[in-house]
Amino acid sequence: MLFRQERRMHETDMTKALIFTVRDWLADQPGHPKVERVHLTVGEFTCVEPAGLQFAFSAQTQGTFLQDVELVISETPLVAFCHTCVQEYRPEVGLQYACPVCQSPMDDIRSGRELKIGRVEFSLEDHLSEEINSDPTCSTVGNRV
Repeated sequence: MLFRQERRMHETDMTKALIFTVRDWLADQPGHPKVERVHLTVGEFTCVEPAGLQFAFSAQTQGTFLQDVELVISETPLVAFCHTCVQEYRPEVGLQYACPVCQSPMDDIRSGRELKIGRVEFSLEDHLSEEINSDPTCSTVGNRV
């Protein structure tokens, strides 16, 4: 039971960081754009549950500038590279992290740790839709795992 509560708190904290990041970004934009969608990239190895993140986002944005904004989550798989076998492989999160061929421990993660805002879609007051790619150096939500 405690594990589930900790996970919910994790997603709640991630959502708070996301809201603050989008709010700060909006403050720097000319013309009061209305956010339509926020696209997130969530790696499989971040221990963030997309469904929990969706739920937390929906609950925490009620009555805010992000109410009714769509949260679009793209998941990236955990991919590791074995230097002994010189090949990439897909570890099974929580079950098997070593290389399936030679059993070398996982030490080179190629993807799966991402947790970032990919882009924010918005419309201007004249309803001209635009899409902005966020700066990858400042769009990370929370700490990487």
